[in-house]
Amino acid sequence: MNILLTGAAGFIGFHSARRLLANGHRVLGIDNLNTYYEVALKHHRLAQLEGQPGLTFQRIDLADREAMAALFDAHRFDAILHLGAQAGVRYSLDAPFTYIDSNLTGFLTVLEGARRHGVRHLVYASSSSVYGANVKQPFCLEDRTDTPVSLYAATKKANELIGHAYAHLYRIPMTGLRLFTVYGPWGRPDMAYFKFTNAILRGEAIDLYNGGDMERDFTFVDDVVDGVVRLLESEPVFAEGGAPHRVYNFGNDRPERLDAMVSHLERLLGRSAKRILLPMQPGDVLSTRADISLAARDLGYAPRTSLAEGLERFVAWHRDYYGHRTGAAA
Repeated sequence: MNILLTGAAGFIGFHSARRLLANGHRVLGIDNLNTYYEVALKHHRLAQLEGQPGLTFQRIDLADREAMAALFDAHRFDAILHLGAQAGVRYSLDAPFTYIDSNLTGFLTVLEGARRHGVRHLVYASSSSVYGANVKQPFCLEDRTDTPVSLYAATKKANELIGHAYAHLYRIPMTGLRLFTVYGPWGRPDMAYFKFTNAILRGEAIDLYNGGDMERDFTFVDDVVDGVVRLLESEPVFAEGGAPHRVYNFGNDRPERLDAMVSHLERLLGRSAKRILLPMQPGDVLSTRADISLAARDLGYAPRTSLAEGLERFVAWHRDYYGHRTGAAA
């Protein structure tokens, strides 16, 4: 297939591109290479993809309407994997307009391209954040998602609503993925496991919100990509008589405590963490756990990687990438 992949220099985008290329697909990747975290890491991800048959990369901002329209005028895509977005819950408190530009305007430019030129399937990233302060576990697709507790979460819920409207109006086959705390090699330095690793190696203290008494459904990136590729390579499944739009939870269904994750890192790094116990932060939730039964039924989605194994693979990559020189990690 000819696949448009947005956010190609991002964490999940990079892993998805590598797998799709290995499976023989042609991938046109776009990314704006913004400075939310170290740009060098994004360039190094792209360097891993350079020279692989079937890959084309263009630096484009999703919110640039003219550039996105020109992209769709110049190319025909069988499918779109839309992963480009401004990530991060806490950063949305500091830079709200960035989230509107990237996550709303940027999503609309992709939808408009699909509307004007047609695609077999558009797969886009939503987030477990849409469940807000839901205390019922696990998070089920039937649960209410109209009480977001961060702007980031609100933009992701808006993506689902706008996606459904476009699927209904223009019959664009579309699938949203509520992703649960994805981690692994080549990951995002703003995420807790990455920041904790850097801090432990430097001998710096780590901040544990709610004293570390929080749970996350940590999901290893390879397990997510398995599901994404299955979705793109199969015929999409939709409910009879409705809009061709479906949402899945892509999680691990095995939540782990935040302080347990720190203990794994201490063991793998051979160093003790200096902990600063802090209260809950605005926009955070105490626990996440995914009901993945629908994805298992429709896609055979079955995450296999334990947190201990996943962190071991991350630390091995981190050691290779940074060399574990003092202060080497940004």
